[in-house]
Amino acid sequence: MNLHAIRAIYVYEMKRFFRTIFESLLSPVISTTLYFVVFGAAIGSRIEEVEGVSYGAFIVPGLIMLSVMTQAISNASFGIYFPKFIGTIFELLSAPINFFEIVLGYVGAAATKSLLIGGVILITAGFFVDLDIQHPVMMVAFLVMICVSFALFGFIIGIWSENFQQLQLIPLLVITPLVFLGGAFYSVSMLPEGWQTVTLFNPVVYLISGFRWSFFGVADVSVGLSLAAIGLFFALCLGVVWWIFKTGYRIKS
Repeated sequence: MNLHAIRAIYVYEMKRFFRTIFESLLSPVISTTLYFVVFGAAIGSRIEEVEGVSYGAFIVPGLIMLSVMTQAISNASFGIYFPKFIGTIFELLSAPINFFEIVLGYVGAAATKSLLIGGVILITAGFFVDLDIQHPVMMVAFLVMICVSFALFGFIIGIWSENFQQLQLIPLLVITPLVFLGGAFYSVSMLPEGWQTVTLFNPVVYLISGFRWSFFGVADVSVGLSLAAIGLFFALCLGVVWWIFKTGYRIKS
């Protein structure tokens, strides 16, 4: 394995992040504060508890998921799209580095960035509500798996996109609505029975449910299903990335 190449890609991507670190970290802090003002104060005054957890604390896992999913996708998609846009991707493809090492560098950097943002949101949330994380190891494991999986998904979007507008198409029109409809700010059990069945077809439900379980020990679906959903999504993304490099889809042309 070419560790020097992986490190070069990773360090380059992280330096790009740290050049705008103030803006990168300030944005989630402001967004989290606004969510707590709107959801925690306005709605929380009417819904005191959900499944034995205060509403303000209940929405924290959903807030973190919303940010890390979109950030992982955005960072990974832009990271690989920009070399395509300026043409330097051909230098990367001609270098003595295989597709796995390329993906490891870009996806690793994007996942690291989203992990940092997730940590900032968690710290910010601690100023508004009392958080007692029941399964901290599983919380970190869920967070890492989700960051890596969605960074892979973002890498695919970056390869697929033909312009900067397409980079934001799926995060804005697909991922964000799925998160809002996936129990980020409510429990699926609060919905009418028919809508509960419909909601279970939303794959994001399984991710948020497992992550919330690691905080409070409550979940809308079993933890095993949540882990299986994350594993399946990761495997699908990895398979698509392998196919992209094997066929040269939108890379070599």
